[in-house]
Amino acid sequence: QVQLVESGGGLVQAGGSLRLSCAASGRTFRSYAMGWFRQAPGKEREFVAAINWSGGTTSYVDSAKGRFTISRDNVKNTVYLQMNSLKPEDTAVYYCAARRGVRAYTETNEYEYWGQGTQVTVSS
Repeated sequence: QVQLVESGGGLVQAGGSLRLSCAASGRTFRSYAMGWFRQAPGKEREFVAAINWSGGTTSYVDSAKGRFTISRDNVKNTVYLQMNSLKPEDTAVYYCAARRGVRAYTETNEYEYWGQGTQVTVSS
């Protein structure tokens, strides 16, 4: 069982930056692949970024490439999402997700554990 708690969301102007954090409980964090997803009002939850257990493999949605960076610290049991050059269309609730596995998974239904989400609002 893994519990995930996101933090770092907030209100930022277009062009600004935020760093989201997701703290995981448990002693087997390094066994889990991690992902970030987001859900805007009236839309389905969508993939943003993923990282494998070691941090050696990452994957991004096209709209995030070059602006967002996912990373993890297996000592602190935390995964991060650094978001730069934010746009109003990035406004959403951002969720952290986890599953056992060796690669960077990109599908919502591949993940077993989910956090409660953190709101990111980008004003124009």
